[in-house]
Amino acid sequence: MTRSVKLTDYALLLLLATLWGASYSFIKLGVATIPPVTFIAARTLIASALLLVVMRLRGVPLPRDPRIWRFFVVQAVLNSVVPFTLIAWAERSIDAGLATILNSTTPIFTFLLTWAVTRHEAVTARKLFGVVAGMGGICLIIGLESLAQAGSNLVPQLGVVIATISYACAVIFARNFQGHDPMVPAAGSMLCGGLLLVPLSLLIDQPWSLTPSTDSVLALLGLAVFSTALAFTIYFRLIHVLGSVGTAAQAYLRVPVGVAISIVFLGETMRPTAWIGLICVVVGVAAMTLPRRRPSTT
Repeated sequence: MTRSVKLTDYALLLLLATLWGASYSFIKLGVATIPPVTFIAARTLIASALLLVVMRLRGVPLPRDPRIWRFFVVQAVLNSVVPFTLIAWAERSIDAGLATILNSTTPIFTFLLTWAVTRHEAVTARKLFGVVAGMGGICLIIGLESLAQAGSNLVPQLGVVIATISYACAVIFARNFQGHDPMVPAAGSMLCGGLLLVPLSLLIDQPWSLTPSTDSVLALLGLAVFSTALAFTIYFRLIHVLGSVGTAAQAYLRVPVGVAISIVFLGETMRPTAWIGLICVVVGVAAMTLPRRRPSTT
């Protein structure tokens, strides 16, 4: 039985957007001196180790059912191995901000996959409005003139788009973990992702020969602890409450969160169109995540 949505769930949605919004900057710093495959392998292994420690302290065991572990492998491929690596590789050529913008289209693909394939959630006019309003808001925030430059570095940008589609598939597949403690699929999928990537890291990057900078190592730790271990625990909790499309809507919040951080900490300013775009994003997220009001009974 799905419990009712609470204010804390929307606060967690904002926190998730913040943690994942910050991940692009962590990645940009990290891949400066650590190759993408090794960087992501370390990210997933550190995150899974942290989650396993917390689970042990809480007395939450890993499942023994082979079927669940097969699901963990699929979730790892869709939600970490493919998208993490593609984005890390792409950010060696494109800005973290552009990667954030491209990756913010996850709700679009989630919506389309839900409508065309799984049909496990009602595709309402309100959700469609939310998709349109959110994407329109993002265009206003980044500035229409910025879109004109989106064709440069086309291959890395396409890599981020493929990562975005993979994330959308992962959001839908995560329904298979309903009934489990949120840390279980988070830890299980991260562990499987790390085990899949380590052999590739050893073969491709020969990590024992690397000399990463302090900034890259700190970025890796921040990414693994906050933007992975903590973020994915929140992510799997929200899947059960807000649904696939609703949870994917946090992608819209990454851009305004990034703008807010730049204003507060970097002294940047926003154009009037960006403020209008921010309102559009908030309206779009609300349209996609707020539960429908049930008709009153007399």
